[in-house]
Amino acid sequence: MRNLFSFLKSKTFLIQIGLAIVVLVVLIFVMLRWLNSSTNHGEFVEVPDFAKMSVMDMRKSVEEAGLRYEVLDSANYNPDYPRFSIIDQNPQAGNKVKENRKIYFTVNPSGYKKVSVPKIIQVTQRNATSMLRAVGLDVQRVTYIDELGKDMVYTIKYKGKMIKPGDRLPKTSKIELVCGNGNITSRAQVKADSE
Repeated sequence: MRNLFSFLKSKTFLIQIGLAIVVLVVLIFVMLRWLNSSTNHGEFVEVPDFAKMSVMDMRKSVEEAGLRYEVLDSANYNPDYPRFSIIDQNPQAGNKVKENRKIYFTVNPSGYKKVSVPKIIQVTQRNATSMLRAVGLDVQRVTYIDELGKDMVYTIKYKGKMIKPGDRLPKTSKIELVCGNGNITSRAQVKADSE
């Protein structure tokens, strides 16, 4: 016990303690410098605005900014953006991120996905319009022909051509409904005159 106390008071022990403290301080300093350089502490990159940019241009800009990217599939076509252009990004433009951060992009597909025309023949115009809207199609106009069923759908047209239920059209396509006007007197009159 006496030897331990005398060793703790000795010059050799004090030198070893001093050396240990110096080595510890140097190690801490080196570790902090390494962490700062490897994590780019305090260094940020501002995320550019990639909206409406083509995928090729986006790749170039991402590399120049020192970032990485991942493209996410999109089924939602946006007519306000060019085909195959960026319609959304995360993080948003203007955010400050670390270098080498991954940016997630949603790309505008080549067009609207196709939907099937529902069975609307012999259905009222009102119901047919609701059924078309439910699948993402619009009624551009309604024309009338001499048929007994007033406001009953007899034929469907798309871009002036006859189509039938089950045909596939791009979503948001404009449809023309050909409906009866409830007036068959002219047809009956023509038939009666010919007899």
